[in-house]
Amino acid sequence: MLRFLSAGESHGKALIGVVEGMVAGVKLNEEEINAELRLRKKVWGRGLRSSIEDDRVEILSGVIDGRTIGAPIAFKIENKEKKFEHITIPRPGHADLAGAIKYNFKNIHFVAERASARNTAMRVTIGTVARKFLSEFRVDFFSHTLMIGGIKATVRLSDFDEETKKQRVESNLYCLDKKAIIKMKEKIKEAEQKGDTLGGICEIRIKGLPPGIGSYVHYDRRLDYRLAGSLMSIPSVKAVEIGEGFLGPWMFGSKYHDALNYDGQIKHETNNAGGIEGGVTNGEVVFLRLYVKPIPTLRNPLPSIDLRTLKSVKAPYIRSDICVVPSVGIIGEAVAAWEIACSFLEKFGGDTLNETKRNFNSYLENIKCY
Repeated sequence: MLRFLSAGESHGKALIGVVEGMVAGVKLNEEEINAELRLRKKVWGRGLRSSIEDDRVEILSGVIDGRTIGAPIAFKIENKEKKFEHITIPRPGHADLAGAIKYNFKNIHFVAERASARNTAMRVTIGTVARKFLSEFRVDFFSHTLMIGGIKATVRLSDFDEETKKQRVESNLYCLDKKAIIKMKEKIKEAEQKGDTLGGICEIRIKGLPPGIGSYVHYDRRLDYRLAGSLMSIPSVKAVEIGEGFLGPWMFGSKYHDALNYDGQIKHETNNAGGIEGGVTNGEVVFLRLYVKPIPTLRNPLPSIDLRTLKSVKAPYIRSDICVVPSVGIIGEAVAAWEIACSFLEKFGGDTLNETKRNFNSYLENIKCY
């Protein structure tokens, strides 16, 4: 069984992660993880904290000579900025109030430290392990920005390659529509001037998955269940769409569902299901959309209540980002990779990469008639 634990606070000594159950023999090094961490933080609209922190991972155990050894893998990302504050005024939209009530904290800082999106740096680290494993089976991931603050990109992808990934990075907003990028940046500047923030939509595409990953036999083994729940755990994500899920309620079933044909192999004529039917991959590209709310920490803050006095006050302003939509896409890739790797290993098993590959190739041989 593949599982992970993470620990650490936003301004504590470090973020810590432990991965258990990864097969032996997967190539893994710190620089590959650091490259994903850089993608997470170096985008237009991020705040000062992203430039302060190096976000460089250290592999502490479980990897020898550049390959996993089947033992637990431990990671550390040290925090440069370490501080402790006493805060009694919750910020609307954060976990501040709910967390303080739940744990009977008088200091909201205790909540903010662990609820912070800073912890997604370790989620990206852990997810990169899963991506490296899945890349051995030619499974690949790509995210891009579809909308920020109502400004929509007109580019729609059916496939992606290394050139597409290069174009994404060059845009600073991970958007493939050059005209939309200009307007998105103008919108972000407007929000910054107003002391406000912006949300939007990012899309994740996953190719190379064979049919049969996940299961319909019980709810918690359905891949759509696992993906949607895990992606919703990313701070600021308020909705997850699989395929054209939000379009379905407006269409006749005859127009929405993906008809089948046979041309030496069974294929779907469309992919409105987003590559998953009945909780199981169907061999098409899996695509997901994440709907991201605006960051709730505002330089022009909303009304709140001081928990000491119960008097109305303005929420505190703690340095924040203006827009994190592109970063959420990168985080989402890692989170989705983890869940897919879990389902992948449940099906193909093995203690080593070679053993898993044998099981995988045997399965492909069995289904080639389809």
